[in-house]
Amino acid sequence: MHAFDVLGDPVRRRLLELLADGERSAGELGAVIQEEFGISQPGVSQHLRVLRDNGFATVRAEGTRRLYAVDPAPLREIDVWLERYRRFWTQRLDALGTELARGKRERRMRGGTNSPTDAGRTDTAGPPDTVGRTDIAGLPDTSNTPETAGRTDTAGPPDTAGRTGGRTGAVPSGEATGGEATGRR
Repeated sequence: MHAFDVLGDPVRRRLLELLADGERSAGELGAVIQEEFGISQPGVSQHLRVLRDNGFATVRAEGTRRLYAVDPAPLREIDVWLERYRRFWTQRLDALGTELARGKRERRMRGGTNSPTDAGRTDTAGPPDTVGRTDIAGLPDTSNTPETAGRTDTAGPPDTAGRTGGRTGAVPSGEATGGEATGRR
């Protein structure tokens, strides 16, 4: 069986992923595979046998347990075969690495971002800047999204003049809306 035929099966690929973390018993492997793929224990045993017979896994007995581990030799052969094709993705991966580094440098220079992709990240420089941003009710804007950063016109409940927040913005003090001055900023 060709290496790609062996690795073409998602169950066998998953077994190799589990074994990449270290030696595991057949029972441990069977439990994970049975839960994830819904196949029987004899089915798992067949996949383990294919991996073992084709050199991707080794097995050793320890009492009544069978412990499986990855044999890296066939994986090295695949790596050698893939070498001629790496040029197709290496340049793109290098460009991606450059763009990621550029973005990280820009975030450091700005002291963090308010983008949704940075939510929950711990590598940004401190809390987002909310100084000077207010919502329609005059409270700090904590939405932290690029769309609302710096805006003072977030939607809210109607104010005393019957306006809704929307995109109209707050009315400067002393200007009338609907006949009365709101005095809001």
